[in-house]
Amino acid sequence: MSEDDPLPPLRDVIRAHGLSARKSLGQNFLLDLNLTRRIARAGGDLSAATVVEVGPGPGGLTRALLMEGARKVVAIERDRRCVEALQDVAAHYPGRLEIIEGDALSVDMAAHLDGRPGTIVANLPYNVGTALLVGWLETEPWPPWWQSLTLMFQKEVAERLIAKPGSAAYGRLSVLTGWRAEARILFDISPKAFTPPPKVVSAVVHLTPRAEPLACHGPTLSRVTAAAFGQRRKMLRQSLKSLGGDTLALIESAGLEPTARAETVSVEGFVALARALDQTRAGSDVRSD
Repeated sequence: MSEDDPLPPLRDVIRAHGLSARKSLGQNFLLDLNLTRRIARAGGDLSAATVVEVGPGPGGLTRALLMEGARKVVAIERDRRCVEALQDVAAHYPGRLEIIEGDALSVDMAAHLDGRPGTIVANLPYNVGTALLVGWLETEPWPPWWQSLTLMFQKEVAERLIAKPGSAAYGRLSVLTGWRAEARILFDISPKAFTPPPKVVSAVVHLTPRAEPLACHGPTLSRVTAAAFGQRRKMLRQSLKSLGGDTLALIESAGLEPTARAETVSVEGFVALARALDQTRAGSDVRSD
């Protein structure tokens, strides 16, 4: 059940706490309450879930999540100034907002779920957004602790997440996302909605985990895709040389053509490459013993 916002306007909160956005923290504050509530609703029914929010800033989306009925929100924030502002929100919603001061890249988010389903809804800081996403996609064991991700990215990044082989946007993030999740872009957000306005359009993306993705070691898949797309215009026989070993044998083991380029290889093809690389390593370890 949604409710009205009884707290002070976000611009007043920013002024009171001296919250000028810091470029070093990737901060762009979203102040439009109608828009933050739309993002919160995009996360689905949150009444039984613990919502993890990364980079809440002055609390615009945090307030929206609580107003739209989230049972509990765990807000992870590096900026102490913002932590102090969030404490006012916590006081108004006793027992429903947990504030963690720290770096989201090092926080064990699953440990704060109280045994309940977890979901992530966040306007991610631009400078750590992709690193966080890759970490969530590589989570073990699988299925993961999160049941959905509703995230804001630069639109260019959002388009990479859903890109298919053969398209200009298809790359490492496309493969990692397609391997373990189903993703779709929900809507765009104009730079004018932010303070300060970024130079790019943003987009909200919703991801749900695949129950049974193809078996593969995530870090190996990341390594293979980084090598392949690091020289995306070159053929695999050249771009994969940085992985070491017999490149042609590796490609043959994966059932791919040495003359193929990364942008044409499917998610399944990259998974096959990662599995072949791990098998090659395992064989080398046995021989060295």
